[in-house]
Amino acid sequence: MKHIRNFCIIAHIDHGKSTLADRLLQVTNTISEREMMDQVLDDMDLEREKGITIKSHAIQINYKNSHGETYTLNLIDTPGHVDFSYEVSRALAACEGALLLVDATQGIQAQTISNLYLAIDNDLEIIPVINKIDMDGAMIEEVKDQIVELIGCKPEDILLASGRTGLGVEAVLEAIVDRIPPPEGNPDVPLQALIFDSVFNSFRGIIVYYRIMNGGLKKADKVKFVSTGQEYEADEIGILKLKMTEKQEVKCGDVGYIITGIKNAKEVKVGDTITLASNPEPVAIKGFEEVKPMVFAGIFPVVTDDFEELRDCMDKLQLNDASLTFELETSQALGFGFRCGFLGLLHMEIIQERLEREFNQTVITTVPNVSFIAYTTKAEKIIVNNPAEMPDVIKTERIEEPYIKAQIITKPEYIGNIMTLCLGKRGILINQSYLTTTRVELIFEMPLTEIVFDFYDKLKSQTRGYASFDYHPIGYRDADIVKMDILLNSDKVDALSALIHRSRAQDFGRKLCEKLKELVPRQQFQIAIQAAIGAKIVARENISAMRKDVTAKCYGGDISRKRKLLEKQKEGKKRMRQIGNVEVPQEAFLAVLKLDD
Repeated sequence: MKHIRNFCIIAHIDHGKSTLADRLLQVTNTISEREMMDQVLDDMDLEREKGITIKSHAIQINYKNSHGETYTLNLIDTPGHVDFSYEVSRALAACEGALLLVDATQGIQAQTISNLYLAIDNDLEIIPVINKIDMDGAMIEEVKDQIVELIGCKPEDILLASGRTGLGVEAVLEAIVDRIPPPEGNPDVPLQALIFDSVFNSFRGIIVYYRIMNGGLKKADKVKFVSTGQEYEADEIGILKLKMTEKQEVKCGDVGYIITGIKNAKEVKVGDTITLASNPEPVAIKGFEEVKPMVFAGIFPVVTDDFEELRDCMDKLQLNDASLTFELETSQALGFGFRCGFLGLLHMEIIQERLEREFNQTVITTVPNVSFIAYTTKAEKIIVNNPAEMPDVIKTERIEEPYIKAQIITKPEYIGNIMTLCLGKRGILINQSYLTTTRVELIFEMPLTEIVFDFYDKLKSQTRGYASFDYHPIGYRDADIVKMDILLNSDKVDALSALIHRSRAQDFGRKLCEKLKELVPRQQFQIAIQAAIGAKIVARENISAMRKDVTAKCYGGDISRKRKLLEKQKEGKKRMRQIGNVEVPQEAFLAVLKLDD
C-alpha cells in the first residue's frame, strides 16, 4: 500500500497534460520506443484529430526512485475543456493527489482555477508544475508569482518542466512519490471498489474500471454491484497498463478493470460500488454527484426504421460517457428519436461524431436549448426541456431561465470587446479585478441560453484567443421567454421550434427564414416560410414556384388563348399547394446552429 500513488493531471485546455503524460510514460519505460507516439493515451481518432482529450485515461506506471525503491503510480490524464468537467470530477474521486499544470507562456487561466477548486474539494494534495519552460515566450517568474498567489504555496515547491523535451520530468516523478500520500484503506476488510468509468467491448461485453478503496479482489470471486443488487463472477481482472494486463489478484489502493460478461448497459452505473457477494452488509461509497446537463437537443435517425439500432448505440455510448443523458421523444417531422442532455455544445458535437464513426449512425440533431421552468396559473411547476413541452401562453404565469456565473480571464486591452459581447448577451457585470498588471478577471452573470450557441467562438475571435472562459450554474431567474414556431405553408415544423427571449425573437426568426429560403428546394408551387410567436407572424420569406412556360406552343393568335392557358396553370398550382408537402432537407436543421456565419 505504501508504495502506491494515485494521481491525475489537471489544467486548462492546451496546457500540455497529454504531452506531459507521454513523457512520464517514456521516462519510466512503461511504453517501448516502438509504441511511443504523441497523445499516446488518447485512443479515439477524434481526440487525435482535434488535439483534445475527451475521455479520462488511466494507466499504471512503475517507477524506481533515487533510493532504489519501486513505486506503483496510477496516472489519470484528464480533459481540459469546460464541457468535460464531469470527467475531471470522476478522475479526482479516484486519486489522492493532482499535478496542477500551468503553461509558462499563458499563465493561469479560468479552467485552471475551476479544476483546482474541484481538486481542493476532494482534499487532494496539489503539486504545481509550470510546463512549456523551453518555449521562447515563457514567463517563468511571473507565472510563479501567479501560482503562489492562487494556492498559497512556497515558490520553491513549484516544479519546472517541459513536456515536449522531457526537462524536469524526473523531478516531477520524485515529487509525486514524496508529496502525494499513499492510499488509505484496509486490505483486510471486505471489498469496496468505486466504479469511475466503463467501456463497451463487442467481444467481451462491458469492461468496468474501478479503484479499490478497501479489501482486495481475486479472479473468479463472486462480486455484487450495490446500487443494482446484481451479482456476477469476475471472469477476468487486472490492472491498466497501455493495454489491459491480466492479474490473479488486484489489491487495495489499485486502479484496475473487471470483465464479468455483462451485456446490458443499464446494469452498470458510474459511481456505483463493487463488493463481494458474500459480504452481508455492503456499504456504498459516496460516489459522484449526479450529472447536470446544460444543453438539450433531439437526436433522430435519418431513416425512421433505424430507431431500435440507434437506441442500442446510445446505450453503449452512455456507458463510455456517463455525462450523456437521454429519454424518448417523438416528432411529427422526424418520427421517433431521443431527447438528449449534454454538458455543452462541444460535447454535443463529439457525441454526434462518435455515433457516426463508432456506430455508423447518421443522425439529425434539432435546435439545442436549455431547460426552463414554467409556472402555470394553477401553481404547477413544469420543467421544459424542449419547445413541445411549453404550456399554453394563457395558462402560463411566469417562466424562469437558468443563469450562470461566467469567469473570463484576459488581457486588459480586450476588456471593451468582452464587455460589448457579454452585455449584448444580456450579461450583468458583477466584478472586475486585476490579477496582475497584464491579466484581468471579469465575472459576469448571464443567461445560459445566450452562451449555448456561439459565445465561446465569438469570445476567442474578439480577444485573438487570449481569453479563457469558465462557468458554473447559479440557479433560475424570471425571464420573458417565448416559443417560436416555423411554418412552411402554414404547417408547423416542430423540429425547428425554439424557445427564445422575446427581445431576440424577431431577429432570430428573420435570420432563420432567410436561411431556410436558401436551403429548402423550390417546388412547383409557391412556399411561404414564416416565423410565428403564437398567432403573430414576426418574419416571412417566399420561395417562388418553378414555372413551366405553358404558352410556348402558342405562337400567334389571340391573347385570350394565352390567358386561358395561364389561368389553367394557376388553378393547378393552387391545387398542388393544398396537397403538396414540403420536404425539409437535413442541412436546414444544422443551419439553425450556424445562423451567425
